[in-house]
Amino acid sequence: MINHHPTSDVLVQFVAGNLPASVSVVVASHVELCDQCNRAVQALTEQAAIDAFGEFSLEEQLGDEPQAAGLEDFSGLDDFDFLNQFGDSDDYADLDDCIETITAQERDDTHQLPQTVTEIAVGGERVALPTALRSIPLKEWQGMGKLSRSRLALDDGDLRMSLLHIDKGGSVPCHTHKGFEITLLLQGSFTDEMGVYRKGDFVWLDGQHTHQPVTEEGCVCLTVSSDAIHFTQGMSQLLNPIGRFIY
Repeated sequence: MINHHPTSDVLVQFVAGNLPASVSVVVASHVELCDQCNRAVQALTEQAAIDAFGEFSLEEQLGDEPQAAGLEDFSGLDDFDFLNQFGDSDDYADLDDCIETITAQERDDTHQLPQTVTEIAVGGERVALPTALRSIPLKEWQGMGKLSRSRLALDDGDLRMSLLHIDKGGSVPCHTHKGFEITLLLQGSFTDEMGVYRKGDFVWLDGQHTHQPVTEEGCVCLTVSSDAIHFTQGMSQLLNPIGRFIY
């Protein structure tokens, strides 16, 4: 069961298209997993359409439209000679030549659509990706101990979007945040001082929060960060001076 959701204001801004691209991807991914937020987004979208265009039924929109001129009577189509209306056979020969010229051209692969990836393999398991992630390239996985991370290749200013894998029995050292950090659980679960988080949970933290995520079963998260985390205990504090370069 999903217990942690975006605020109503975040959903309103999502529907209005006002969120940064990476934040929109995380919200869209949560909405895909969460029936409650999916219904809320549908209602907000319908209300936005009403606000923009007014509320009309289909009959009201189409009822008074005049029928297109010339479409009232199709009774003469059976006797219509289509071939003679478009010239002789030489015209069709020219058309064939044109088609052959087009199909003989080399394919330009520079304008192909991005490759779609529906799932990834990490930690010996396969993880299904939400639709919003499937066309965003993943960079090489980098890891240390039970933590590994792969950046998503989405240019969004100072915001960084990543997939984070914490192996069974792993944890992130106790830290707070210089900016904000959004976490969406895609698989598994973790706990911290504030609660338990499972697949689909959406968590938005900032400098007012200090926590140490711990997972027994392992987890995969989608994260967006606006700045470095700040470690608050132990040897991990030695990383704070270079935190800006590793967030």
